[in-house]
Amino acid sequence: MGKKMDKEYEFIVIGASAGGFTALTTLLGSISPNLKLPIAIVLHISSSDNGLSYLSEYMNKQCKLKVSSGEQFMDIKSGNIYIASPEYHLLIESNKTLSLCSSEKVKYSRPSIDVLFETAADVYQDKLIGILLTGANTDGANGMKYIQDRGGTLIVQNPKTAEVNTMPSSAIKICNVDYVLELEEIITILNKLTKTVE
Repeated sequence: MGKKMDKEYEFIVIGASAGGFTALTTLLGSISPNLKLPIAIVLHISSSDNGLSYLSEYMNKQCKLKVSSGEQFMDIKSGNIYIASPEYHLLIESNKTLSLCSSEKVKYSRPSIDVLFETAADVYQDKLIGILLTGANTDGANGMKYIQDRGGTLIVQNPKTAEVNTMPSSAIKICNVDYVLELEEIITILNKLTKTVE
């Protein structure tokens, strides 16, 4: 298991569901300000939960990089983190901009992790890193397989220590995952990327 992360990557996508708010707060709060790779994130949250309507604003306070909600036609910029808004799929376009879509739910989810991962893989191919964290459904597993089929690198949170293991376990079942790591190890491996993308 595991490929050497010694090539230059261009983009990171992250998916999480149940337990993901805590995991992402830890992850984003520990990312080096020197990380130049842009990151797009789907976290399953309820559109009726007003307490999470300001998710990107909250994460922006925890993180040393700029965090914002992904918006239609927004240019993807290095060192920026984009979080999918509730009730909209977040897509990556071929011209490396973001787009939003309110089409039907995928695996009961909108935004869908699979949709983000698959559109990102079409654009970034082997320059993409896909990360799947804690979660209670299987959204993201097919997206991880799609990334793998296009040469990208897969990182999964260790199901044994994830708050909810269904999501990372589902990816491991259908993918040849490159890394199965504790959350702290994912932070370490991302921060090491700062040396290759200055």
